[in-house]
Amino acid sequence: MESVLKIARRWGAPVAAVIFFSLWCVAEAGRMGGSWLTWSGNWPLALMTLAVATASWKPLVSLGFTAALLAAQLSYSIPAMASNHWAIYIGSFVALGFILWTAPPRMRFIAAGANVAAAAIMAFLMLSWRYGGGVGWYPPAYAGDRWMLQDYGWQLFALLLLIAGACAAIGLLLALYQERGSLFRAREQAQSSLKETEVDLIVEQERTRIARDLHDVLAHSLAVIAAQADGTRYLSKGQPAAVLNALDTIARSARSALVDAQRVIEGVRDDGMVTPQPRLSDVKPLIEGMQRGSLNIHSSESGTPVELSTGQQVAVFRIVQECLTNALKHGGRGTDVRLHFDWTGPGLALHVASEIAPIDQESADDPVLPRVGRGLPGMRERAHLAGGWLTAGPDGEHFRVTVFIPYGTRETHPGNETSRADAEGSLTEIAGSEAHTVPAGAGLARQAAAGPEPIDRG
Repeated sequence: MESVLKIARRWGAPVAAVIFFSLWCVAEAGRMGGSWLTWSGNWPLALMTLAVATASWKPLVSLGFTAALLAAQLSYSIPAMASNHWAIYIGSFVALGFILWTAPPRMRFIAAGANVAAAAIMAFLMLSWRYGGGVGWYPPAYAGDRWMLQDYGWQLFALLLLIAGACAAIGLLLALYQERGSLFRAREQAQSSLKETEVDLIVEQERTRIARDLHDVLAHSLAVIAAQADGTRYLSKGQPAAVLNALDTIARSARSALVDAQRVIEGVRDDGMVTPQPRLSDVKPLIEGMQRGSLNIHSSESGTPVELSTGQQVAVFRIVQECLTNALKHGGRGTDVRLHFDWTGPGLALHVASEIAPIDQESADDPVLPRVGRGLPGMRERAHLAGGWLTAGPDGEHFRVTVFIPYGTRETHPGNETSRADAEGSLTEIAGSEAHTVPAGAGLARQAAAGPEPIDRG
């Protein structure tokens, strides 16, 4: 049904025009006087046929053909309707039905008003003694048009409006039927889209729940494994090297799995793809970019770089990024920052020192509680998840951040225990005189400095 109406909406008016013209030619074939050209109704039939044919495509042109016929008859350019072909006027109402079916709402009102006026003019042309003279229905109007229109005008006008209303009703019903079908299709599409959205929402909620559960399950278990392996390794130095290496492998694997699992959980986008994560090689472009932001960064490196795990590289990058951001935030443009990577020990030791902006007298006289930010706790958490530790605080005119990220025990060789003791001693100096000694690679290492930090650089 829908396909038939779609075709009829486009080609119905031309087909109706052909049928309209053919039926009139057949009906009047015996009364045309031998030729269609000499028949008095040829021009009205031609104009009404054109009005029907153009109703769907050019509504204003269709109304123009009807207006042209009535104007020509009023001016005696075309003969008035005779008693045997007055019904050619119905072509205007057929065109009205197609206009109300296919035209936009504004054009529908225009067509309806134009046809009401046309029906009044048609009634006048058929009743007036100057034109149709009653077209044979009514007695001659010897008293003039006034009494003829007064007695019979409303009857004929009502009849024409009834015919026009019937054609218009058919057109409106077809239009409403198609609009109803369009609304049903739109509702079905909306329901389908809503179902798809609900499915996407359910998938996203389930993905979030799984990620949260996965983090809760893995975080505790892997942290316990890493802590137990590290504790056993450092408390059992008299064990064979194979045992110590096995414990070290267990601890490093657990820490790497913990950091990588967190990276995957945090890095999954809505479309299920993993976002690219920064690596240690991205630190240099980061420093160059911050230097363009008016930070005076002096970067140095000692020792031979060692390959870190993916999660540890992400942690180092984020910590450096946070340190440089805090230096620019609290120190302003032109702040001097010193950045040093030390690869000589059992892990990467990162030192960051930035100038502290001078505090004006008014701020000094009005001390307030330090603001608790998220920068330093976040950096400590990243360092801890990477198996290391982080200390931060003011040191004279500088704010210093020291980070240690272990990359595992190197191959055993003579003097290994001496190197280990030296490394632990160096790490003790890095942590500061107020901090306890933290074994290299300990997953449960914590800052033990006395007293709270006076300044929060988070």
